[in-house]
Amino acid sequence: MVEAAELKRERVNLRLDAKSKRKLERAATYEETTVSRFVLSNAISAAERVIETHERTVLPATDWDAFHEALLNPPAPNLALRQAARRYLKRIGG
Repeated sequence: MVEAAELKRERVNLRLDAKSKRKLERAATYEETTVSRFVLSNAISAAERVIETHERTVLPATDWDAFHEALLNPPAPNLALRQAARRYLKRIGG
């Protein structure tokens, strides 16, 4: 398990207007937590949603079927693929 000191090693400074600060304090109070924990928790949740949106690929059913079939029964390597593999091996010294 990560030590508590390790969890609090990094720092982020945030500048905001008084109205926004009061709103965060009010929300944190409703959640029965500190403003820092409230902001951190919500920022991490938002970051996870953004990352998921940008790093996930969604395929339509017909494309998924083609992809799945190619994984299960890949076509034999053609000339272009064999040449690309040779160039790759040469580049990495293999």
